[in-house]
Order: sequence, then C-alpha cells, then structure tokens
Amino acid sequence: MTGPERVAELIRSSGPVVVLTGAGISVPSGIPDFRTPQTGIWANVDPMEVAHIDVWRRDPARFWSFYGQRFAILDGKEPNGAHRAIVELERRGLVTGVVTQNIDGLHARAGSDPIEVHGSIRTASCLKCGRSYSLEETRRRLGEEADGVPLCDCGAPLKPDVVLFGEYLPEDAINRATALAANAGLMLAIGSSLEVHPVAALPRDTLINGGKLALVTMGPTPYDELAAVKLSGDVVEELEAVLVALG
Repeated sequence: MTGPERVAELIRSSGPVVVLTGAGISVPSGIPDFRTPQTGIWANVDPMEVAHIDVWRRDPARFWSFYGQRFAILDGKEPNGAHRAIVELERRGLVTGVVTQNIDGLHARAGSDPIEVHGSIRTASCLKCGRSYSLEETRRRLGEEADGVPLCDCGAPLKPDVVLFGEYLPEDAINRATALAANAGLMLAIGSSLEVHPVAALPRDTLINGGKLALVTMGPTPYDELAAVKLSGDVVEELEAVLVALG
C-alpha cells in the first residue's frame, strides 16, 4: 500500500477528520515559507526587529516597511491544488474542519472556511477607534503616505489583523481549534513544521484522545515517530494522489 493509499484508508475509517495547515501548503502558490535558508521570510531578518507588536507601537514606519513587502509577496497569489484538494475533501463530507497557521487567506479563496489561528492579512484595524479596512484599502493608504504607514481616518496607524510576535493568539480561535483536535479521529497536518506553540500542541490533543495523525510535509516534525503515516513529497502531488486513492 502506498503512502497516499494509507492516508486515504485513514480518512475513510477514522471518523471526524481535521486538517491543520502551515506555510508549506502555500509554497506552491509562490509564497515563501519562514525558515528555508536564503528564501524563507525570516532568512535575512530578525522577526523580533520587524514583526513584533512593540515595533509596531514604537516605530510603525519600520514595521510597515517589512509588512509592505509581505503585501507585495501576496499580490496576485492564488490557491493551489493542495488548497483545492482540501475543499474537495470537505465537499465529500470527509473533512469536518480546517485550522490554519497561515495568514494569506488562500484557504478562504479556495472555498474553505478555516479557523485562522494567526489571523489574516486580508484586513487591518485601528486599535484606537476600532475601524477595519480591507487589504486593498490598506495597501492604497500605505501608498499614499510618505513614510509608508497606512493611517485610519482618525489619524492612528493601522495594524494588520495578524498575530504579531508578542501577542496572544485569538482566544476563540485557539479554543475552537483545540476542540476540533480533541474530537478528531484523524488529524491531517499539511505543510507545517509543528514547532510553533500553542498550535504545535494540537496533534497531541488528537493523539491523547485516541485519534490518529497523518503528516504531509517535506521537513521533519516532532511528531514523525508518532504519526500513522508521513508523506514527504510535494504537497499538491501528495494530496491529489490521496484524492485518487479515495476514488
């Protein structure tokens, strides 16, 4: 039995299936991951110096000089076959929930309704008056300002609705994700190193409650020895092969 056939068997036989995704699922869409040398988002920059909530408060121009580049990276990017495979699994009633660490919004664009535990770059908010702006409007305002800091109508700097270093994850999102993981018969973790907590604990919530774990990721994870199966190839090819095996 091939790896994709084994994953398909687990999906069919394990009850509620929950998908957990990380940066690796979006790499085929042209979005770099975080840790790959030379090409990863954090390869040539210290995230604590550009993407920390204290940097946003103290030096919004420095913060937005980095996040403006992230906006540019995401411009025109589309969901790939891995995102679409998950939507197909949901359509067939085989996946009951999707949890993602990604902020790129590609799951939603593909047709899923994910729990975005690290927030989303699709909107930005004013922490002073509470007003919210779309990504398009935020980018327009960013381009209007000489220092590159998009401003609210009230004059305060905007903050993207993502979880920055130094911030807590949204309590509702992590609680919903934890409940899904604890009740899952199978967690299918895709494109995640499973090293960033508290999200990295979700597979353990599945395992300690009697569920199984399947991994689809190229790099090593702390759960490799605990997983029922691991697929280490291209995420699009692997998930499309799983769909073929499901028939």
